[in-house]
Amino acid sequence: MQTLAGLNQTVVRCRKCPRLVRWREQAAKEPPRRYQGERYWAKPLPGFGDPNARLLIVGLAPAAHGGNRTGRIFTGDRSGDWLYGTLHAFGFSSQATSIHRDDGLKLNDCYITAAVRCAPPLNKPAFSEFERCRPYLVAELKLLKRVRVVVALGKIAFDSFLKAHQENGGTVPKPRPQFGHGSVARLGGNLTLLGSYHPSQQNTFTGRLTREMFHGVFEKARELIR
Repeated sequence: MQTLAGLNQTVVRCRKCPRLVRWREQAAKEPPRRYQGERYWAKPLPGFGDPNARLLIVGLAPAAHGGNRTGRIFTGDRSGDWLYGTLHAFGFSSQATSIHRDDGLKLNDCYITAAVRCAPPLNKPAFSEFERCRPYLVAELKLLKRVRVVVALGKIAFDSFLKAHQENGGTVPKPRPQFGHGSVARLGGNLTLLGSYHPSQQNTFTGRLTREMFHGVFEKARELIR
């Protein structure tokens, strides 16, 4: 029987998408000045967190100089600062900062993954890259048996999760759930999907996503888990 540890080893070795392999490795060879001299991870990112989690967070893909550099999802960039700060505020994370995969951070009752595991050019994976990567998310859903609440960060992550959920044998109500910040979709079997704007700088710097809005989603997640 496959385990999360075994699945993560498979993810890290993946080279199915030539364009993404080139991009993630090129980013490591030509880092911005502030990261010059650092050793980049430059491989696909496995999921991270508590294997017994009831909360699952699904993002889009690693950042070229965030997770692709540090070796852990949502780590080493502004989006991660927002996410882990919020998780800590609601008791899901041991610390509010996420700097590197070896910084001692632990997640409690929470697991974080992504629709695509390699950093894509312009943060835009191709359709074929989503298709090649989805089996990893499906496999995680099979192994994370206690998940009760899923928070999808952005519309693409929301739609990607629904596809993986269906491939895992889950039911999707009709009409199909539509993404929106604060959207709530009951998927049956005590599983609820929550939508949130992604904590990208494009959203947080413009005020499209405020901390109050972001905290509201995780307050709802905490209530549903209880």
